[in-house]
Amino acid sequence: MPALTEAEAGVVDHYLAAVDCLGRINPTRAEHTYRALLAAQALASHATALRDSLALMFERGETEIHGEVLARAMRILDVQRRVARVAIPDPGPPQP
Repeated sequence: MPALTEAEAGVVDHYLAAVDCLGRINPTRAEHTYRALLAAQALASHATALRDSLALMFERGETEIHGEVLARAMRILDVQRRVARVAIPDPGPPQP
């Protein structure tokens, strides 16, 4: 895991948590309305925490997001699998 500031780690954590929530809300994958509702409520909290982490970075003078470093951290934390749950599945070839 790359070395991250506390705020950068918060950005990664809350971004991934928001992605997880979006995956649970995805209407092509959600099984129950209540679970999707809970995920939507959690999404709002994670979005707020993500905003706060970015604001903290800005206040501390961290004016650049080091995308390569954060992307490496997210890959270690299995971002591809998480993001795949947000995507709308391909229906496959048309049926005759």
